[in-house]
Amino acid sequence: MEKILSRIHPVSDPEATYFLQVSWEKDLGTGFGIILCDGQCAWTGTVSEAEISREAADMEMSREKYVEELKKALIAGEESAGKYNFAISRDEENMECHFSYERNLKDCSFRLGSLKLQQVSSPAEVVKELIGYCLDCLGRQQAKNKHLQKENERLFNDWSDVEKRLEKCVAAKEELEADLYNRFILVLNEKKAKIRNLQKLLNEAKESAADAKCTRDSIATTEMATGRENDYGGSTDEESENLTRASLPSAREQRDSLLGSPDVINTTPRRKRRQRTAKPAGTGAKMA
Repeated sequence: MEKILSRIHPVSDPEATYFLQVSWEKDLGTGFGIILCDGQCAWTGTVSEAEISREAADMEMSREKYVEELKKALIAGEESAGKYNFAISRDEENMECHFSYERNLKDCSFRLGSLKLQQVSSPAEVVKELIGYCLDCLGRQQAKNKHLQKENERLFNDWSDVEKRLEKCVAAKEELEADLYNRFILVLNEKKAKIRNLQKLLNEAKESAADAKCTRDSIATTEMATGRENDYGGSTDEESENLTRASLPSAREQRDSLLGSPDVINTTPRRKRRQRTAKPAGTGAKMA
């Protein structure tokens, strides 16, 4: 059985203090028991599952939602202070106590439930039970606190170890970053040097290509000019030769001109007379 003990202040007497103990078996919706005590007197009562269903139906609320409201009102205790009100009215003659609980809204409130509690004949036993419950709860809380302290110490030690490891990792990381940065600078400088060399070679290749192109252009220009001069010179020689041939007279024309010219002397008879005069005397008979 589960129990919960809380301290409440009734609306009719806010200065008064009552101790409310709620106990249930499996769930609050299956029914619960209530013990109310002011330190001198005690009252007890129970709420059945049927009564819970009837209250939910009267309020036109689903049973699950109604049970949740009961948990907040009766179990939450001081956490729900101000949200729920409790009303307590004693009946000394009948030795009864009327106990009701309500939910506060902005402008109004509605009652969640109420029941009549019967006064206990021996309130000392109830007080003793409540004190025992408080001591048990205190013992459990102390054990839990001790366990949490040990767990906290363990976590603190683990955190210290993790912090030391983290510092080592940070130092190693910074050292690695410095090493990688230095290597990167070396590689970067090498790459820059290679890029400069490649740019230099590229510029030289461009200049060589430009010079070669200029040379080829000049050679082609020279060859073209030479070819034109050769063509021009050949035509001139042929023309001069033709002109020379055309200007010189032919052999027949020269002979005719020589023969027909009055200034030319015929040397043939003279050559015969010379031959006749120069021959000796004894040659005449042979000639005959």
